[in-house]
Amino acid sequence: MKPTRSLMRRITLVAATATSALVLAACGSNNSGGDGRSGHGSAAKPASSPSAQAPAGTHNAADVAFAKGMIPHHRQAVEMADLAVTRAASHQVKELAEKIKKAQDPEIKTMSGWLTAWDEQVPEEMPGMDHSTHSEMPGMKGIKEMDALTKKSGKAFDTSFLEMMIGHHQGAVRMAGTEKDKGAYGRAKTLAAGIIKAQNAEITQMNKLLGKS
Repeated sequence: MKPTRSLMRRITLVAATATSALVLAACGSNNSGGDGRSGHGSAAKPASSPSAQAPAGTHNAADVAFAKGMIPHHRQAVEMADLAVTRAASHQVKELAEKIKKAQDPEIKTMSGWLTAWDEQVPEEMPGMDHSTHSEMPGMKGIKEMDALTKKSGKAFDTSFLEMMIGHHQGAVRMAGTEKDKGAYGRAKTLAAGIIKAQNAEITQMNKLLGKS
């Protein structure tokens, strides 16, 4: 039985449709988003996309000020914590000091990396315990206070360390609050929020060790 003209037309139409689908599929596999680049090439470098790394242009002056201020602020806290290793009498004070070091040392490196990426100068480390050039920052201790702390040991050291660190933490919380309010760089604002949470908790802990709460 010979196929009718109507059946022949249907067969021809189906064949044409299948051919078009194959052509479109081939084109789609060779392009990514219509930009003319190979789909394999674009998939091989996902880290180069704008969303993978925040551009330096997303920061502002408040972010720079936060990093430049918090770096020396953290350095002094670490110096105070280092003293506790050999001078503190309380095991709890020593554990707290170690916790402060473990938290703030990496944050110093992180913020230094931001400043370098932003073509900003990383604050220089001051000789000894002299942080007089940063004395205007909230919570920073003067050279006389730091020298007095180095001469103490035992319970006297514990009390002075806790009282000084509470004030130091309160200053850091204020600085971090300013960053949260005025900063633009997402990672800096996240770090600031973490500092506020962690150091407020440590302030509560230190007040308890002093018998104040």
